[in-house]
Amino acid sequence: MAQKPTRAMRRYNKTVILLSLLYAVLLMGAVYAFNRHLISGPLAYVAAILPALPIVGIFGAIGRYFVEEQDEYIRMMMVRQSLIASGIALSLATVWGFLESFDLVRHIDAYYIAVVWFAGLGAGGCYNALTNRADRA
Repeated sequence: MAQKPTRAMRRYNKTVILLSLLYAVLLMGAVYAFNRHLISGPLAYVAAILPALPIVGIFGAIGRYFVEEQDEYIRMMMVRQSLIASGIALSLATVWGFLESFDLVRHIDAYYIAVVWFAGLGAGGCYNALTNRADRA
């Protein structure tokens, strides 16, 4: 049976949902503006950075969640999930960086590290679910 979300988890979920929606809006706006050559100069830098800010906010929300979560077991599970995500993203970025430096693979934009990290967060959640199920058996 699923555990009722803690107050910290509810706040974290609400923050992540709002920041994700803001990210989508800002990214669509930036893509629209750049595709139609509506901006240039310093404003182009601002428009390019804006979609990154909600992602940075999500990283901050995760840190705040670690501090606010009172249930030590739930906090440990989220920490383990984040460590798995970090290990996957940093390992892949390191391996890809070496391959790229020797011109063996094409260049990939650096923001994909965050995409891989979020995918790793999902993998960490699956790992937690599997180990929880095995512990109960």
